Amino acid sequence: MLSRRRLIQTAAGGGAFLGLTSLIPAWARSADEGNLGIPTLSGTTFDLEIGKFTTRINGRLGNAIGVNGAIPAPLVRFTEGEDITINVKNNLDEDTSIHWHGLLVPFHMDGVPGVSFPGIKPGETFQYRYSVPQNGTYWYHSHSGLQEPMGHYGPMIIDPIAADPVQYDREYVMVLADWTFTNPHRIFAKLKKMSDSLNFQKQTIPDFMEDAKYEGFGRTFRDRARWGRMRMQPTDISDVTGDTYTYLINGRGTEDNWNGIFVPGERVRLRIINASSMSIFNVRIPGLPMTVVGADGLNLRPLEIDEFQIGVAETYDVIIKPEEAKAYAFVAESIDRSGQVVATFGPRPGMRAPAPELREKPLLTMRDMGMDHANMSMDDMDGMDHGKMDHGGEKMSGDAMDMEKMGKMDKMDHGKLDHGEMGHGKMDMKAPIEVVKKAGLKPGPGIINIAEAPVNRLHEPGIGLESVPHRTLTYADLRALEPNTDTREPEREIELHLTANMERYMWSFDGVKFSHVKEPIKFYEGERVRMTLINDTMMPHPIHLHGMFFDLVIPDDASSIPDNKTHKPRKHTVIVKPGEKLSFDVNAEHVGDWAFHCHLLFHMHAGMMQVVSLLPKDQRKMKMDHSKMDHSKMKTEKMDHSKMDHGDMNMKETGK
Repeated sequence: MLSRRRLIQTAAGGGAFLGLTSLIPAWARSADEGNLGIPTLSGTTFDLEIGKFTTRINGRLGNAIGVNGAIPAPLVRFTEGEDITINVKNNLDEDTSIHWHGLLVPFHMDGVPGVSFPGIKPGETFQYRYSVPQNGTYWYHSHSGLQEPMGHYGPMIIDPIAADPVQYDREYVMVLADWTFTNPHRIFAKLKKMSDSLNFQKQTIPDFMEDAKYEGFGRTFRDRARWGRMRMQPTDISDVTGDTYTYLINGRGTEDNWNGIFVPGERVRLRIINASSMSIFNVRIPGLPMTVVGADGLNLRPLEIDEFQIGVAETYDVIIKPEEAKAYAFVAESIDRSGQVVATFGPRPGMRAPAPELREKPLLTMRDMGMDHANMSMDDMDGMDHGKMDHGGEKMSGDAMDMEKMGKMDKMDHGKLDHGEMGHGKMDMKAPIEVVKKAGLKPGPGIINIAEAPVNRLHEPGIGLESVPHRTLTYADLRALEPNTDTREPEREIELHLTANMERYMWSFDGVKFSHVKEPIKFYEGERVRMTLINDTMMPHPIHLHGMFFDLVIPDDASSIPDNKTHKPRKHTVIVKPGEKLSFDVNAEHVGDWAFHCHLLFHMHAGMMQVVSLLPKDQRKMKMDHSKMDHSKMKTEKMDHSKMDHGDMNMKETGK
């Protein structure tokens, strides 16, 4: 039999071998078209070299940092359970690293400098060795500095050792990315100086005149004034937009026209990876439904949809079955609709599907501010303009509301909308101290807002997809293909706030950026922990936990699909929407130190990162035994009070 490596090389050679494509496995069949832009490596030993080189994007030359001279880096492919050796040589003049995103590797092989290993010095070679008990679609990328957006990322596929439950005739890997010809350090510096300097989606005078035509001049003026007082923009959805970024599929822009080939009637598997640094995408193939069969590398109960939102670092596997012999556009549109990248699927090479027009840019609402008007008191609602009130994402006109049934609301002055003066919000660049303390946080410059009424939004498809006229994917509708192996109730809960100061471009958990964190988040081996995340910012954050998967907690009323308790979707990355409060359960199994962070690279770089220390079970027992000590009977004369930690009453005895 041909080896997998030889099979790919032969298939890529084309020629007479194309007639034998029915004899090769589906995973290799896409290689007969070269997988169009991604070199492929397979086996159990891999050699990767990280260096600088030039690349051509949409016909323009740019400087890159990548692996083996390619963007994306080579597709690394092996089989579940195999012993893998990967030699990574650093040809840069700076430290580098590779993190294996989503892989259950030993923590010292996870590839995060300063957390799990020291990094790879210039001129050195580091050897990664591991065997993983999983299969599916994953990827790898640098966790050093800002190398990732310069091209230091690549796909990884682990084939199942047993039969694959997903049946398909052909497959393609689709690596989405954002690219800029500007050095990412310059971009970050601009954001630090003025956080909205790269947001070219702001509302303009023509927008004002258009809104005034339908809403009235007074109401439109008050709406703009309200956002001005809050120093915010309803279009502030992405820090960096399509005016700065060129969006890519497999290293190619829309002008480069990435091509995928199919035979009508084939089941084609698309392994879609969002390897961008700062861009969330909405993905669709107009006129062709997609059946979602996997997320973050794990199999899902098949679900047919027409569009889905994919956060940075997420992966989705979908099946398409084109019946007509025509060109289809594969569209990845940025969440703020400032740009897109379009590829083509067709029955012949070289076809080009027409690119659709960018859709109308979405706007943030009161719901995204963490203001749940349904739960507000009448006193809070005094003075609000209900013509601009957002009830669960729907903009209701004043005429649409039955004011006679609203009690004292009929006495409201609908001309006085001033959220800057409202007691429940006070979004005047600094959250009130009492509100911050009520949330259990320490006031400081890293917190300018607290979402006082956060809600679970897992049943929502994501910003911009709320009113599209077709089927969209929500987290609440995902179900694991196989029953969850652990359905225990969590033993304890850890609550974290996603916080920010946009004026200073500070991002953090609980108002503390990573460089100022004093203690890691502690898990103990064998326990089941619930983590609850509250997004106090007005931007979506794809949050990633290294070294383990988590089970999303789907509320009973969030989906009509059953089995939300026994078939929870398992993921390693989840988008936390603005003003959202969501939970996931974690089985603490892999001892070590693991990174936990927002996967928007500049947010992580600015401080939205923590470390989860998963400690051995015996340390948990020691902690529990210590908590049962009768401190009233302890002999204080034998204790060194200067070493007493009153923060957690961890008394350190110096006597016998």
